[in-house]
Amino acid sequence: MRASRCLFGYPDIHIHGNRQAFEACLKVARAKGAERFILLGDFVGYGADPEWVVDTAMELVAGGAVAVRGNHDQAVNSSAETMNAEAQIAIEWTRGRLDAAQRRFLAELPMLVADSDRLFVHSEASSPQRWHYVRSTADAAKSLIATPAHVTFCGHIHRPALYSMSVTAKMTSFVPKTDVPVQLLRGRQWLAVLGSVGQPRDSDPSASFVLFDTVSCQITYCRVPYDIASAANKIRENGLPPWLADRLSQGR
Repeated sequence: MRASRCLFGYPDIHIHGNRQAFEACLKVARAKGAERFILLGDFVGYGADPEWVVDTAMELVAGGAVAVRGNHDQAVNSSAETMNAEAQIAIEWTRGRLDAAQRRFLAELPMLVADSDRLFVHSEASSPQRWHYVRSTADAAKSLIATPAHVTFCGHIHRPALYSMSVTAKMTSFVPKTDVPVQLLRGRQWLAVLGSVGQPRDSDPSASFVLFDTVSCQITYCRVPYDIASAANKIRENGLPPWLADRLSQGR
């Protein structure tokens, strides 16, 4: 029996309170046919609209979306999470903006979710609670070895990348091109690092998200321009560190 087609939208990686970027990605993902959303954490931190972003994530989850916890989400409810000075200022400001229901939503998010032959995690699969970055094929291999999933989807590092491992543990990696579908062959395991909606760091300031077709097993990396000036101005208006606003236009 032929599997039913479902086009997953992954527009929720490092939103970081950036309403303008999140709205733009949701709109484009829906226009491209996304039927279900996967939300990979870091709903808050850095940006000036944490309440709206968390409320929107809660609505999506209530409608069938999958969501996992990011390190900034955890930091809202745990003083044990350490951040750099600017990130810490933003987290402390965010704590004062979120109500009890919004904070509880973040606190109760799982660290990872397995769904059929796919795994969703914010950082990587071997130790998701330690927030390791996937910076190399060695990092990717460690994550892939930790799960039998055909495809693992993660974020955390804010830069898109695609890794694969063969049955003989041979690794490959590359940076996927925008709007060019990639076939995720069944003979390999794959780790898709999805980039960032609200704070890209690959020198491209446009928001990044991914579409995945569950039948064709094709993944497409997408970039979306959004109103960076408005997002940056709101950061400044709320007295957050200026660098958090300046970096949006630089993609770093």
